[in-house]
Amino acid sequence: MANTMTLIASSTVGAGGASSINFTSIPGTYTDLQVVWSLRSNSTSGNFEYFLFQFNGDDAANYSSRAVGATSSAYSGTRSSENYIYAGTSSSGANGANDTGSVFSNGNIYIPNYRSSNQKSTSIDTVVENNATVGNMALSAGIWTGTATIASIKMMPNGFSWVQYSTAYLYGISKS
Repeated sequence: MANTMTLIASSTVGAGGASSINFTSIPGTYTDLQVVWSLRSNSTSGNFEYFLFQFNGDDAANYSSRAVGATSSAYSGTRSSENYIYAGTSSSGANGANDTGSVFSNGNIYIPNYRSSNQKSTSIDTVVENNATVGNMALSAGIWTGTATIASIKMMPNGFSWVQYSTAYLYGISKS
């Protein structure tokens, strides 16, 4: 059997926005999971906002992450014993209301071996830009210490809402 990617679910935010994007009832029939997105928040606190992932509704301090990125210079950051995995850093993740209108960030999270009874690792790649005035990219590695199969994924902007037309796609990956 060849490696395959199968669309499990998709989500498009409607008028009025959404406080999160949720994928639930994820089947346990794949090897790995990947979420691909195009996102924008209504945040007015600055350019580019990080956002958050939770698995299986676990909101305890069971997540850690490390991010590296670059704008005009390189930066890095670490978070331990958090209630979610951070996508990016405070200067990368998703475009906000202060960024060029109709410009959405993009990226993906890859979750290998999501059915394992061990901790789950993640890798996240995000890119944001403001029509050539400033751009940013970040790579993040995260871990969730939960041992259950990942059956749900929640994507949340940090205290704000996703705006209309934000999209996310959940894929199951089967390996031979």
